[in-house]
Amino acid sequence: MVVDPDLFESMRLELRRGSLVLAVLARLREERYGYTLRQALAADGLEMEESTLYPLLRRLESQGLLQSEWREEEKRRKRFYRLSPMGALMLAALADEWRGINASLDKIL
Repeated sequence: MVVDPDLFESMRLELRRGSLVLAVLARLREERYGYTLRQALAADGLEMEESTLYPLLRRLESQGLLQSEWREEEKRRKRFYRLSPMGALMLAALADEWRGINASLDKIL
């Protein structure tokens, strides 16, 4: 039997979606702007399109998990993101949940 590629892609994206939120929050313990965040995630093996990253950043900021500010750097205006205090608490809670799920899946798989 062969895995249906469309079904696999749909399930792969679903699996990745929650992981990306956790990865973005973790990477934003240090302030970054979008491009350097994408580079850092890609270096960790989590490549992400701009069309995925920027809506995610806006959503996390609207939920109070990120703070941002515009600054000029290298003669260009860039928006820098970092975890808010609530974002740091959420990251810790989600990381604990992730570790528990991961431990359970390791037993099952």
